[in-house]
Amino acid sequence: MRRAFSDWTERVLPASTDCFFLTGDLGYNAFEGLQKALGERFLNAGVCEQHMVSMAAGMASFGYKTLCYSIAPFAIFRPMEQLRLDAGIHKQNVKVVGNGGGYGYGIMGATHHALEDLAVTTCLPHFRAYVPCCDEEVGIACDEMMRWEGPTYLRLGAFTAKGKLDTFTTYSAVQRRREGRALTVVVLGPLLGNAWEAVQNSGTDADLFSVSQLPLTDADITEIRASLSKTGKLLVLEEHVARGGLGEHLVYLLARGGTSPAMFRHQHAQGYPSGTYGSQKFHQRESGLDPASIIEAMKGML
Repeated sequence: MRRAFSDWTERVLPASTDCFFLTGDLGYNAFEGLQKALGERFLNAGVCEQHMVSMAAGMASFGYKTLCYSIAPFAIFRPMEQLRLDAGIHKQNVKVVGNGGGYGYGIMGATHHALEDLAVTTCLPHFRAYVPCCDEEVGIACDEMMRWEGPTYLRLGAFTAKGKLDTFTTYSAVQRRREGRALTVVVLGPLLGNAWEAVQNSGTDADLFSVSQLPLTDADITEIRASLSKTGKLLVLEEHVARGGLGEHLVYLLARGGTSPAMFRHQHAQGYPSGTYGSQKFHQRESGLDPASIIEAMKGML
């Protein structure tokens, strides 16, 4: 999704004279065109994410919108204190962009993985997190992110799926991707690719929803609640740890509104069960998030 995000920045930011773009010395072979277009509004803060976020918050306090780019673990975990104190508490227009959410950087290991990033950001004051599902929907997520007057986190990943998937041109935190009656499947962000492939290959009559924003509101999950009234079965899939992720956010809202599925299953990032690092697909398989494991989970709920 990095290229899709880069294309959006080159299309939108040059004309937005109130915007600055900061990078933590990353984004090579992606943002050179933006750097040329923005001139002095493009800043390489170097390998110093804490300083980058504080600088962005300072500029935001003067009315600018600032985007801070790095890979997901560096963008969130290194400057967490600055995200909380400088951006969050003061509700500054700091838009943090992290590439390679979840196991996106595969073999590079835990230092380059972001499995707890959404738990961290969604518990910070005023923060919203956006997790677009595919390249075609990065732009509308970015547009929505810029409309929010406050701090945000954009988690970019990789969408892969066999078979055509209809995409959306208008933004919604929750989108129904396929209508079905056997069970309700809710998936976070680009993991939709694996879920879509699993549903298509298995022929399961799944009511499939994607989520691209956290935290959710009661209004966001109206269709999911209606779906559960007919299926009674809920499967949640996310490339993020269980605590503070989509599963907890969703089940809390459902319970608060009096909806309790008869059957619930939550498949999420398990860390490193084998103590081995590998590709993103390897880690998804170990966590039960690959298409074959999702098919098995769905069949086990029917």
